[in-house]
Amino acid sequence: QVQLVESGGGLVQAGGSLRLSCAAKERTSRNYAMAWFRQAPGKEREFVATISWNGQDTTYADSLKGRFTISRDYAKNTVYLQMSSLKPEDTAVYLCAARSGGRSWLQNEYYYWGQGTRVTVSS
Repeated sequence: QVQLVESGGGLVQAGGSLRLSCAAKERTSRNYAMAWFRQAPGKEREFVATISWNGQDTTYADSLKGRFTISRDYAKNTVYLQMSSLKPEDTAVYLCAARSGGRSWLQNEYYYWGQGTRVTVSS
């Protein structure tokens, strides 16, 4: 079992930045691919970004490329999502997920999920 705890969400004005964190409680998660998804009010959950177990490979949703950056810190067993030039449409609950094996943009391929952290972008 891998426990994931997200933090860093909050209220930010349009054009601002936030950095989300996802801390894994188990060292075994270092061998897992990690991802961020988000779910806006009244909408389905959507893929944001994923990173390989060694941090060398990343994939982003096409609409978010250039504004969002995923990274991981092995020493801290933490994955980050740096978000910049935020827009009101980025308002959502952001969830961290983990899976053994390679990266995937499909949410049903992730075994472990955090509770999410809420991001609200005001216009």
